[in-house]
Amino acid sequence: MASRTSRRAFLQQATASAAFATSGTQKIVSVKAAPLPLLPTSRFGTKKFDSDFDPARMRWFGPFSQLTGSILVQIKTDQGLTGYGMGGGGTAAVHIIETHLKDLLIGANALNVDLLWEQMFASSSFYGRKGLAIMAISGIDLALWDIAGKNANLPVWKLLGGATKPKALAYYTGNNFERAAKLGFQAFKMGLFETAAGPDKDSMLVLLDTLRKARAVIPSDAKLMIDCLCRWNVEYTLEFSKRAADANLNLYFIEEPVYPDDIDSYAKLTQQIEGTRIACGEHEFTRFGFQELIRHKAAHIFQPDQTWCGGLTDGRKVATIAQAHGIPVMPHRGGSLFSIHLVLSHSNCPMAESFGTGEPGNEMMARLTPTFEKGYYLPPESPGIGVDLPESVLKKYTPTLAG
Repeated sequence: MASRTSRRAFLQQATASAAFATSGTQKIVSVKAAPLPLLPTSRFGTKKFDSDFDPARMRWFGPFSQLTGSILVQIKTDQGLTGYGMGGGGTAAVHIIETHLKDLLIGANALNVDLLWEQMFASSSFYGRKGLAIMAISGIDLALWDIAGKNANLPVWKLLGGATKPKALAYYTGNNFERAAKLGFQAFKMGLFETAAGPDKDSMLVLLDTLRKARAVIPSDAKLMIDCLCRWNVEYTLEFSKRAADANLNLYFIEEPVYPDDIDSYAKLTQQIEGTRIACGEHEFTRFGFQELIRHKAAHIFQPDQTWCGGLTDGRKVATIAQAHGIPVMPHRGGSLFSIHLVLSHSNCPMAESFGTGEPGNEMMARLTPTFEKGYYLPPESPGIGVDLPESVLKKYTPTLAG
């Protein structure tokens, strides 16, 4: 099985390399980045605290995390191509791009995507390796892939070797399961966005009851998951999984029950949990971080986010490494145009998390989302990533990138 996986991965990469080999040069002449907050900072709480001991302090994630800290990277070449990539880290990541990474890009061939990734990673490794620097690199990397696809006149998933599935099965993340079911979703994940949700017994009882009600409004054979937002501990997670199994909730996975760096606890949960799976990796960075999770056997499912884990260049390496160890990859916000190409082109990506679909959104988020149809995301057909951002949209959401 491992040799078959390795051969498939090799052929995919060889196909992509062949496309690059005949593609010429696209000299980078402009690199810009701008904050693109797709969700408000208040989504995870408030910065107004009652005391030093207010639990809200633990949930105030500030302006640089998640989609609150999204950025849009714009790269232009001397041949008239423009690439767009989404990264993370807000204004802090923009600063890293403008004062450091930009120096490595201006004048370089945009089609040397792998080479530029390695150079950016090495150059920022004394202060980066995880977090803001990798979030900045992710946005740049995706913009470079956009240029590569446009240069080859192919959508990126074709550049990566073609589709491994005709369309990508989506799972919904949110709390309006009734609306999501009407949209055709066949898998549903509840996020603990607006509640403390443990770890205490009263919260557990409320959550179990909420999940029972959720089961009543989704198809009987639908997958049901829960995102804990790193608020639990090992004991609470094991107890919850046991009670959920006793209640016949049939949870497909429990996501991020503890802090991302608590690998020992993830290893314990992966070994001891019964009746469900442990998913993590949304807040992990690069293939090196995921290799540590593999070494500790700390997850059943990986969830890298292409817009901040290292972009598509490292994201596809994570998917291939994980495949060799029997770990499926279901990218965080995999239903965005910046992630769907990996899901479509890699056989180790069985599902894509929703991005905007079924949630309150805006015109920009809609333009960053592939076509959704009856529970699936359809392959983009436009060359590159498939993002269409006219001047009017840039002026409204990222005015510094317009013109």
